[in-house]
Amino acid sequence: MMHDYSGGMHYGYFGIGWLFQIVILILFFVVIWWMIKSNGRFGFMTKESETAIDILKKRLAKGEIDTKEYERLRAEIEK
Repeated sequence: MMHDYSGGMHYGYFGIGWLFQIVILILFFVVIWWMIKSNGRFGFMTKESETAIDILKKRLAKGEIDTKEYERLRAEIEK
């Protein structure tokens, strides 16, 4: 019969297995926080910022401005 002299507590990785578990848990929460902060987009997948003309076109499409106002504002932007 073999005897277990560790008192029933088995620690992996030379007695510091708990440290690896904590590191993995911290990394998990950092990745979750990073994804929430970046709205699920990764650094290499970020959307380019919209130009003023793009915003103006969206406002025209939504009906916030009419074509006359659109032309006037576009001319101002392109100066």
